[in-house]
Amino acid sequence: MAIASRKEARKRRHLRIRKKVFGTPQRPRLAVFRSLHHIYAQVIDDLAGHTLVSASTVEPEVRKALKSTGNIEAAKYVGKLIGERAREKGITRVVFDRGGNLYHGRVKALAEGAREAGLEF
Repeated sequence: MAIASRKEARKRRHLRIRKKVFGTPQRPRLAVFRSLHHIYAQVIDDLAGHTLVSASTVEPEVRKALKSTGNIEAAKYVGKLIGERAREKGITRVVFDRGGNLYHGRVKALAEGAREAGLEF
């Protein structure tokens, strides 16, 4: 049996998580994707299939505010930004979808930043 690559293993874990985590209009899903150089976050209503709010380190204003886009500091900044944008849209409670990644490092920093901005999960 072949050993799955890290990418395939993450996708498999993500699918397993998605069986249990579902975003509703009352409590949408905060989905996180982490690449080597960037981190992305979206608040998604799975019933409608729409992204309500998004933030990432790719955005020009975020890049100007940060020294590096692939570290814990950047992830925390994106977490605060997604939290603020969600609060502006009236979203206070979400379910957290770590995207198959461990709840550690940048993913944890993003979650803590979102909590500091007022999101509950």
